[in-house]
Amino acid sequence: MSSLPRVVAVLFGQPGAGAFNQAGVEGLARAEALPVAIETLWEPVPARRTETIEAAAQRADLVIAHGGQGEQAVAAVAPAFPDVAFAVTQGRITGPNIAGFEVLQEQSAFLAGVLAGWWIAPGGVAAHLSGEPVPPGLRGRAGFAAGLAHANPGARFLTGFCGNQHDPELAGRWTAGQAAAGATLQFAMLDGGRAGAIAACKAAGMRAIGNVRDWTADDAVFLASAIADNGVAMVAAIKAFLANRFADRRIGLEAPEAVRLALAADVPADLAARLEVLRGAILSGAVRVPEEWAGEAWAPP
Repeated sequence: MSSLPRVVAVLFGQPGAGAFNQAGVEGLARAEALPVAIETLWEPVPARRTETIEAAAQRADLVIAHGGQGEQAVAAVAPAFPDVAFAVTQGRITGPNIAGFEVLQEQSAFLAGVLAGWWIAPGGVAAHLSGEPVPPGLRGRAGFAAGLAHANPGARFLTGFCGNQHDPELAGRWTAGQAAAGATLQFAMLDGGRAGAIAACKAAGMRAIGNVRDWTADDAVFLASAIADNGVAMVAAIKAFLANRFADRRIGLEAPEAVRLALAADVPADLAARLEVLRGAILSGAVRVPEEWAGEAWAPP
């Protein structure tokens, strides 16, 4: 039996489905160079999240719940395992043995919203789509909405959470509905369901903005991608645990390897330069990226 500290990472979804979980898998692969023994568990069923986190805690020194959808399960389980450390990537719950390790998706999403506002017509329509309304997803939506309003105050914003990150048919149906309602660009924060959104964007002639990783290299439908590489948070959690500095950490635009806006080749250079100025303003504190949005949600008729 290994004497190395035992790390059990719980990922919510199916292997091979979606960029968010893939980024986490890649982060764990990089962490294999660290002096730990890593095990990965997959849990695709929301109703089983708590029991899966509990099973992980029974054999781990550090449990990592990958994604904000793990917050409730960790909050329920951690008090019963005071000698186990619990990390939630993209999470902000607190506790004596809980820490959140987060890449600030809302910062790159703000820049994505600004680009969207400059790209669509004055007073035009931009859309946002995600699956579960978990806190990091809500913050990402808030960032995009604020960026859109910053660049195009008269723009109409269609935003919805379809209920499932991993259902391509559902994502496609919602995307088609947003296009029918007038949207010409969509920012999608999806995982396994992204293929459906891409297909619907193409069918409607919409441009897309992705998230987590650089989608512009994959398909010309993407105008940009609001990168937030959560694999960096995976590695940060393990390093903090090993260093006995287990405390919340947030990583933003100051670390472009983790958080940045990637642009397609057809984004004009002057827009790219203006976005870089705004990036600097966010880092200096001159521009604040909000974490909440109080507008009206949209759903297909």
